[in-house]
Amino acid sequence: MARAAGLAGLDRGALEKEARDWGFDEVRHFESTHAMPFPIEDTQAYVMASDRMIVTGFRGTEVLKIYDWLTDVNTPPVPGPADKGFVHYGFHQALRSVYPGIRDTVKELRTEGQTVWFTGHSLGGALAMLAGSTFYFEEPRLLPDGVYTFGQPRTCERLLAGAHNAAFRQRCYRFVNNNDIVPHLPPGPFFTHVEALRYFDADGGLHEAMPLAARLRDGAKGVSADLFAPETDAVKDHHLPNYLAAFEKNLARAR
Repeated sequence: MARAAGLAGLDRGALEKEARDWGFDEVRHFESTHAMPFPIEDTQAYVMASDRMIVTGFRGTEVLKIYDWLTDVNTPPVPGPADKGFVHYGFHQALRSVYPGIRDTVKELRTEGQTVWFTGHSLGGALAMLAGSTFYFEEPRLLPDGVYTFGQPRTCERLLAGAHNAAFRQRCYRFVNNNDIVPHLPPGPFFTHVEALRYFDADGGLHEAMPLAARLRDGAKGVSADLFAPETDAVKDHHLPNYLAAFEKNLARAR
């Protein structure tokens, strides 16, 4: 799913080639250009389908762009899917610009009862979580099989988060890499995260939970390991290749 999230950043030709190499014969692209008062210029996503599964991936964005956008305290919340709670206005607008096409495409391509999955990194993670919620809450018979996000920002407030947690138990996994700055945005207390956290520590170890004191110590360890890096640890940890490296390290340990 992390690699599938990365496909959303490829150009059409490269994405289609990679998807077909993976066994996905159908690939559809979605793109919408925005005229919104914050630094997101467009939304890009894809749907790829095989005879076993259908995956929808959403493209992320640069750390500095999403930081500026998500720290804008003047951005209002709007009602969530099926009026359950509230979501960040920017995520709502970005998803709605492509969601009808994605929904209709998944329905069209799901001819053999394939499993349905959503994935995304950064901004794409927020859109993947929100798309999965919208899929189910607006049409309850369409509960996705899985939602995987990487470096996802806070997307909604507690009422929608609670409804999502109840519906997506054992179906949603929200990965955070050590000091990644984006999962701490937008600032609380109004916006919050859905559950199902999976946390990579400074050594790349994967945890289902970590007490606050232990996370603070681990965060300090991550910072001290990269004091002279060209970019801050909080930005470096957000990059998708560093999530993939952590996965590879855990797979190597498991062998």
